[in-house]
Amino acid sequence: MAINNKPSMDSRTIDAFKSKLVGGGARPNLFEVELQWPDFLTGIADDVQEMARFMVKAANLPASNITPIDVPFRGRNLKIAGDRTFDVWTITIINDTDFMIRNAFERWMNAINKHDNATGEVTPGDYQTDMYVNQIGRAPLTKGLGGSQDNSGKLPILRKYKFHGTFPTNVSAIELSYDQTDSIEEFTVDLQVQWWDVFDGEDVPLLTNQTVDGTGADAGIFNQ
Repeated sequence: MAINNKPSMDSRTIDAFKSKLVGGGARPNLFEVELQWPDFLTGIADDVQEMARFMVKAANLPASNITPIDVPFRGRNLKIAGDRTFDVWTITIINDTDFMIRNAFERWMNAINKHDNATGEVTPGDYQTDMYVNQIGRAPLTKGLGGSQDNSGKLPILRKYKFHGTFPTNVSAIELSYDQTDSIEEFTVDLQVQWWDVFDGEDVPLLTNQTVDGTGADAGIFNQ
């Protein structure tokens, strides 16, 4: 029996579309990355972390992957769910004249596997850290759709991803050339990821029952 679900012309107008886009759409250029460093990297001051909030110019919200398993059956394949995989997380960083962030990543990788003798940190918990990427909103924080506005001047965090157990496996080359003009150096870093969690702007977990910092603290406002 056919189901009559054809929409009416009156329900598919530009005004109807506008009424659905109540938040104005999430913007890909409104984000902030929080880099965390292993404890053994002595001398990595707080200003390096603060610098990264501005100098990480590109990142991504992660893909969710489950590899299918094909089970043959009489000339056909039954697809069932296999194992979950997590992609490498790649960030792009603007290189300032102090090379501060690049130096931090180079020191991190050298501590894992030294250039001259292949020794280094062997305990994963010592050389892996958690990273965060925040999707930021444009408007002042609102208490729900159509709720009252918070006039504190703080931008809202719409969504927060926490990457567990990350460590760098590639710091890209920076190409030098006389032909390069009107540009600033930048480089990429590939970070391995054990798994990730996702939270809303009030740090309420959307996949698990764990808060973003383990305490349930309210960190849903972009106030750094």
